[in-house]
Amino acid sequence: MSSAEKFDAIVVGAGPAGSACAYVLAREGKAVLLVERGDAAGAKNVSGGRLYGHALKELGEEFDVTGGVERKVTREEIMVMSGDRSVNLSYQDPSFNREGASHPNSYTVLRATLDGWMASKAEEAGAILACGIRVDDVLEENGRVVGVRAGEDEVYADVVVAADGVNSLLAQKAGLIDEIPPHNVAVGVKEVIALPPNVIKERFRVCEDEGAALLILGCTGGAKGGAFLYTNRESVSLGCVASPEDVARKGKPVHRLLQELKMHPAVYPLIEGGETVEYSAHLVSEAGIRGVPGKLSRTGMLLIGDSAGFVINLGYTIRGMDLAILSGIAAARAVLSEAEPARVGDAYVSELEKLKVLPAMRAVRGYVDLLDIPRLYERYPQMAVELFMRLFAVDGEVPPRLLEVVKGTLRTANLSLWQLLKDVYRGIRI
Repeated sequence: MSSAEKFDAIVVGAGPAGSACAYVLAREGKAVLLVERGDAAGAKNVSGGRLYGHALKELGEEFDVTGGVERKVTREEIMVMSGDRSVNLSYQDPSFNREGASHPNSYTVLRATLDGWMASKAEEAGAILACGIRVDDVLEENGRVVGVRAGEDEVYADVVVAADGVNSLLAQKAGLIDEIPPHNVAVGVKEVIALPPNVIKERFRVCEDEGAALLILGCTGGAKGGAFLYTNRESVSLGCVASPEDVARKGKPVHRLLQELKMHPAVYPLIEGGETVEYSAHLVSEAGIRGVPGKLSRTGMLLIGDSAGFVINLGYTIRGMDLAILSGIAAARAVLSEAEPARVGDAYVSELEKLKVLPAMRAVRGYVDLLDIPRLYERYPQMAVELFMRLFAVDGEVPPRLLEVVKGTLRTANLSLWQLLKDVYRGIRI
């Protein structure tokens, strides 16, 4: 295309970040091309499936997401496993689905549905969606990004927005990131298992449009990682996420961990009778703020979503899609600010600050170190289930004092009181 026919913006990647960016720009009258490598938006996106509702408010009251989400999460659970034993902590909060709220605390989602829905909203606003196209490179003139190359085709724009996921090819081509080190990512494997809505309602103790989110620790054979289970309308998403370096040392691949998890006595009753309808795997950024590139832009180009490393893992809460949407909105607002081309990147960072993307990531930077403690994934789960076993088991003998129970539990888990206190102190300080 000639420079006279160029777009105002080319957004590469039709995930939540890319579609949110394209939607805001197109709504404001900009000529936007939204490019997706998959045959349809969402065809290549397979994340676990949870979206926090606060981010959608920034898209405006007119943005309707109801057709793209599954259930409103009102039950939060954390499960700790050791062997075939487990301990559950459950929190039920009906206010997470309160009447009159523009959005609940969080939704469960299936990415093929959500991404397709959000891309359609961008199209309705005026963006052009082009699927089945792989963008191979960026086009540069005088040190500025001016477009993209897809095969033999060249398309030009005032700004290119990279939303092509973890280990972004475009960000690498533009010199903004190197290949991601293995220790900065985790490998996630997920199955979507079909179950009737009435079965989901009974097994997870939720109402018609409500759902449950379950995070699991101690299921990775001592490797850094965990698992999740989310209820959808007519299925559950069950997945396992682990460090590729750790699982390689342990000699047990992530897909094997998932199969073992499915047969665990605490999990199997939740999925019994279900049929696997989807199986997928992908990379997950695990480095927090340290995984965010030093430069999120160069003249003519911005990085958003997973391409920029915007993921927060706190162990009990994992955020990715809400940060992706907010970063897409921030990029769109920066472009709409009409700043000089060389200053759009500064405007983007300013918007990320206003929308609390960067402040949120900085606030939890210490969790990366905390989650690197190997004891979290084997010894502490063992300690937790051992403690409850000793509390609830009755063998006819004289019950031990609580202090003796704690000491015995620590010995069984091969933990010292000093290690426990030190780790607790580290957790308090972050």
